[in-house]
Amino acid sequence: MASTVKTPFKSDFLRVLQDRGFIHQGTNLEGLDERAAKETLTGYIGFDATAKSLHAGSLVQIMLLYWLQQTGHRPIVLMGGGTTKVGDPTGKDQSRALLSDEEIAANIASIRGVFEKFLKFGNGPSDAIMANNDEWLSNLGYVDFLRDYGVHFTINRMLTFESVKLRLDRESPMTFLEFNYMLMQAYDFHELYRRHGCVLQLGGSDQWGNIVNGVELCRRKDGVEVFGVTTPLLQTASGKKMGKTESGAVWLNADMLKPYDYWQYWRNAEDADVGMMLARFTALPMDEVRRLAELGGSEINEAKKILASEATALLHGRAAADEAAETARRTFEEGAAAEGLPTAVVSRAALDAGLPLLDPFLETGLIASKGEGRRHIKAGALRVNDVPLTDERPLSPADLVEGAIKISVGKKKHALVKIG
Repeated sequence: MASTVKTPFKSDFLRVLQDRGFIHQGTNLEGLDERAAKETLTGYIGFDATAKSLHAGSLVQIMLLYWLQQTGHRPIVLMGGGTTKVGDPTGKDQSRALLSDEEIAANIASIRGVFEKFLKFGNGPSDAIMANNDEWLSNLGYVDFLRDYGVHFTINRMLTFESVKLRLDRESPMTFLEFNYMLMQAYDFHELYRRHGCVLQLGGSDQWGNIVNGVELCRRKDGVEVFGVTTPLLQTASGKKMGKTESGAVWLNADMLKPYDYWQYWRNAEDADVGMMLARFTALPMDEVRRLAELGGSEINEAKKILASEATALLHGRAAADEAAETARRTFEEGAAAEGLPTAVVSRAALDAGLPLLDPFLETGLIASKGEGRRHIKAGALRVNDVPLTDERPLSPADLVEGAIKISVGKKKHALVKIG
């Protein structure tokens, strides 16, 4: 059922996705291309609401919806108010903790703000829609659902999906609740076609089996051809998962990760990833992306700054991106204790008494634990006012420089300690 197209696409949508490296495989890409070149299509991606914010690992999918709209089509952001109650087993070794209805609703409200930065919502033909699958999934009668839809899925085939095989191979329990997830996701596609004329589902390559289920269900229940497109699973050049750092997830909500720290995440990209990241996580023209990707030596750092500023501007706005870039310039190029860095505010009395060294490193997120901080000390990576530390000595008023203490992990992660 999968297809690939090596000749140029006719539609702006698939041409942009191909040029930027987003396409892994699809169902009848030729047919999708014909439709996308002639009419406004509606396509969707589902996002479960397991936290208050999405993280950078979701950006590939967000950018797919961004380019869908930018090329004249209508995106649907499907929030998994219903499927979050079950838990997607894809890529998971264990069942995840189930959330209450109130927690899920709060998470969806918090996440919406991120999508409003990338998409235009409204009532126009290409304006985005945010839907919630709880509207239909929670109203399904279980016996009726199994009778009407369960007959279209075989256990034999479901056992071949990677999400199931992973659990079985590792002898990790997979609940019957989770086993139903793929039926529910397929039903989402059918329901979105019925409600909104949605004919396209996008997702990561690990979602291929679930997407194909939805395509086939729409064919059987609605008598229509709908389409699926997946993206390559994204890892950095060193094999790390996108959106994760040593200190935790790279959250997209500003109240969970400051714009400066988000800017720094992109600035610290590996040299080999710069071209890929510019293509997938910025809106720069591809001619400029290719020019920047070819830079070598110290010039690659200029490309990283552009990557950081462009990616940050898409999420937090141009003003926040410019402020982060200026903060970094003053910190790195002038060695200044620049404003805008993560800051721990302490009392003068605490500093006079000797402030435990690792406390402000923890508070500002430079380290995830004191154990991590002590490992950095042994490696010579923990710094106060740019001077590497050799022991866990307390901070004192003698460390103040122009009213602040600059604390760092390595040469790229910085914060301030101020008196308040």
